[in-house]
Amino acid sequence: MDSLGIITSVVPSRTPKPILKCVRIEAQEACVHLYATDLEVGIGCTLSEVKVLEQGQIVLDAERLAAIVRESADEVLTLESQETTCEIRGADSHFTVYGQEVEQFPPVSAFAGDADFEVHLEELKTGIRQCLFATARESSRYAINGVLWEMTGKRLSLVATDGRRLAKTSVRLVSAPSAKIASRTLIVPAKTMSLLDRLSTSEKNSVMIKLVGTQILFRCGEVMITSNLVEGNFPKYDDIIPKDYDKRIMLPTEGVASAVRRASLLASEETKGIKLSFSDNTLTFSGRAPEAGAAEITMSIDYGGDPISVGFSPQFLTDAFRVMKTDAFEMDLSQPDRPGLIKSGSDFIYVLMPINLA
Repeated sequence: MDSLGIITSVVPSRTPKPILKCVRIEAQEACVHLYATDLEVGIGCTLSEVKVLEQGQIVLDAERLAAIVRESADEVLTLESQETTCEIRGADSHFTVYGQEVEQFPPVSAFAGDADFEVHLEELKTGIRQCLFATARESSRYAINGVLWEMTGKRLSLVATDGRRLAKTSVRLVSAPSAKIASRTLIVPAKTMSLLDRLSTSEKNSVMIKLVGTQILFRCGEVMITSNLVEGNFPKYDDIIPKDYDKRIMLPTEGVASAVRRASLLASEETKGIKLSFSDNTLTFSGRAPEAGAAEITMSIDYGGDPISVGFSPQFLTDAFRVMKTDAFEMDLSQPDRPGLIKSGSDFIYVLMPINLA
C-alpha cells in the first residue's frame, strides 16, 4: 500500500486527459512495476514480493485501484487482466475493473547507466524540509515555483524563495558530480521535492541522481522518479541575503517559537504581523488588533545594542522554527525596514522581509 500511495500522489486530481488519472501495472517474470505520470513528473516503483503467473500489462484508474487495496482486509490480492478488463480477487471479494488501452499511457523515462552524483536520502530529506516551505505557490515567475540546486565539490546547496522570504540549506553529497554537471543551474519543481521527501527512509538508503537533457532522474531503492526541470532564471539570491547588519543576537529556538505563537493570537487580521522589540537585554513580542485586543510577551536575552523594533509575519517565523535542528539560533538585524537574517547551525540560512506595523 505504501508503494501505491506514493505512485498515486503523482496522479493529477483534475486533467483533460483521463489516461493521466491511471496507473500502469506491468507484470514481469519475478516482479511487478507500477508507473504514474502527470507529464511533468513521472514515478515508477518495483514490487518484488509478488508471484507472477503470467506476464502482462494493464492500465487502471489510480484512485479506484488504491481504494480497493486500502479497503481490503486481505494480505494477498490476485489480479488477472484480459485486454482492458482486470479481475481483482480477495478471500471474500471480487472486483471487475475496466481500464484503458496500455498503448495510450505516456512513457516514463527509465534510469539507465551510472548516476551523475549521489546523496544520502535522510540528509536530502532534511534539506528538503528546510527549504521547500519557502517556495512560491502558483507564481507567474515559474523559476521560484521550484528549488534551486547548486553544487560545489561534495556540497549541495538548496535555495527557495517566494519573493518575501528565502531559505537556504546545504547537504553533503556521497559522490561529487563532474565539473560539467556541477556548472549547470538546476531548478527542481516543488512537487518533485515533495515526492522525494515521501520516500521511505533506511539508514542505508541513498539517492542516485542523473541529468538527461532537461530532465532530472532519481533512483532510490525500488523507486524511480523522473522530472522536468523548471525553466527560467532563479533570482540572484546572494544579493538578497543582507550583509550590512550591525545587530547580532543569539536566541533560544523553543522559547522564541512559543512567544511568537502567543503574540500572534491577537495579531491584526489585516497585517497578520507581530512586532519584535529589542532593548536592554529584553525582547518583547507584541501583537495588536483593534477589534480584538493586544498581546505582549517579554523575554530576557543577551542584548546591549541600540533599541530596535521590527515587524515580521508570525507564520513565516514559525515555518522556520519547525525545521530548525538547533536549540539556539542567530538573528541579524540592521534597520526596521531591512530584511532580517536567521542562522541555525552551519547549514540553514533564512531571510525574511519585514512588515510595516505602523
